[in-house]
Amino acid sequence: MYVSAEEYAALSRVHAIPEEQLDQALEDAERDIDSLTFCRVRAMGMDALTDFRRELVKLAVVRQADFRAQYSELLENPLSSYSINGVSMSWDKGAVQCVDGVYTAPPIMALLRQTGLTYRGVGR
Repeated sequence: MYVSAEEYAALSRVHAIPEEQLDQALEDAERDIDSLTFCRVRAMGMDALTDFRRELVKLAVVRQADFRAQYSELLENPLSSYSINGVSMSWDKGAVQCVDGVYTAPPIMALLRQTGLTYRGVGR
């Protein structure tokens, strides 16, 4: 695992995940981060990352886990807006990014971009 329960408790701002669901939520978030980084973290291993990169990846996993816990129901909904009795509601698609099928928040992508692990090109 990239992040332990203790690290989650220390790094999370909102603590949106109940303790009994934490392991699964962190695992799901790790898979998202793997997708967003083209599995480079898994291929290299956390120990091979610099301290800076490791801390950013851990923070991204925690933020992604909280993001999924808070918004997964909305993100999985196929509707982009709805209206009931003259009151309408729509989702702000600018507040969410979908990268290769993974929904995340722009600040999480910003953390990962700082690591250089989201680069789509060849070489460095």
